[in-house]
Amino acid sequence: MALNFSHFPLSLTSKISQLPSSRSHSFLPCTIAGSSSVAASSATNMSSGRPRVKDFPYASPPIKDLMVDLVSTIENRLESMLLPCTLPQDVQYFQNQSDTAHASLLLRSGVPSSPIDFILSSWLHCKLPTGGALNITSLSSYMNDSSDAPHLAIEIIQSSPTNLVLILDLPPRKDLILNPDYLNIFYEDTQLENQRQLLDNLPEFQAYVSTSLFIRSVFSPTAVLHRLDTSSSGEARLEQILRDEVMSAAKQVVRIWLERCVFGEKQDVSEFEKDLLKKRDRIYRSKSIETHIGSALPEMFGQEIADRVLEVLLAASL
Repeated sequence: MALNFSHFPLSLTSKISQLPSSRSHSFLPCTIAGSSSVAASSATNMSSGRPRVKDFPYASPPIKDLMVDLVSTIENRLESMLLPCTLPQDVQYFQNQSDTAHASLLLRSGVPSSPIDFILSSWLHCKLPTGGALNITSLSSYMNDSSDAPHLAIEIIQSSPTNLVLILDLPPRKDLILNPDYLNIFYEDTQLENQRQLLDNLPEFQAYVSTSLFIRSVFSPTAVLHRLDTSSSGEARLEQILRDEVMSAAKQVVRIWLERCVFGEKQDVSEFEKDLLKKRDRIYRSKSIETHIGSALPEMFGQEIADRVLEVLLAASL
């Protein structure tokens, strides 16, 4: 939901115990951020010398190429539907005092006439005391209650040159058992399952299971939730898979989301259904914030910063 997101930091919690705590660090949420009600000063670019979200400066070359392609595709298709980012600069980019953690975030709300609530892209780089680094890149988009179409969630969590977790999904917003037409329209007819099977058939991919039962419950049956491990074949093999199979699958998921969820035939949403969507989306965002940001931030950045950011994000998710 960044977890987004994402957007979710699905493996971040497992890394927290390796990180030194801090009481004066900055923060980037890698899960859900606020909605169109976020109040902040207008700023679409970083100040001079600061990397922007779309720079993805710490990502490996194939991950950077993938994320730049996906972000550019979505922004180009949705440009007339999106407002400029209004987050303050000290939220758009962070680094801690010891220079071991850097992060950037971009949030663009949808215009009132669009079905988009907001899109969120982010990256986080954190050096680990054991050596190496944790790098998280994410891209999420959230629909508003004028549509019941699924959200979009893309995240890559890399902890070594030969190991990463990949999330590609269109998280559903309606019960798939009670609404079989919804399952057909967005998942079966679009053949999203083909993308999951494409990756699942590679020997280097293994199913990834989040420790959070809540997180497991929000994904679709066609979600790509995989761990890619090429420790036996090397870094070059991981990069090859990213450039070939992962790039292809991710672009197909984004294409399907744009064509079917954003620009596809609009489904009538009654006022009763809108109320249910609002309630579900609000719980979806706030629960994710509490579960992941609430537990991760104090260890990474100190309680004071954690409390302040959590308060802002929870208010923005309502």
